[in-house]
Amino acid sequence: MGVLRMILIIIGVIVVLRFMGQLMIAKRNIDEQNRGKAERDQLEKQRKYVEKNKGKTILVGKTAKSSEPFEDVDYEEVKN
Repeated sequence: MGVLRMILIIIGVIVVLRFMGQLMIAKRNIDEQNRGKAERDQLEKQRKYVEKNKGKTILVGKTAKSSEPFEDVDYEEVKN
């Protein structure tokens, strides 16, 4: 009777572990799907912004967030 009980316990543990594994896989897939949807939404928002501002000129000034200062660049004529 003890051997039969031990076999049933082992089978029960295997079934529970497989069920938990399936739940973890499903959760991972849902999280991945949500990340993909958020990324697509961000790209769509960025695309709409670019389309809306197409052809407009934006002046960039020195902001408090910027750590590197802007540099004036002098161009010299190159002779062959």
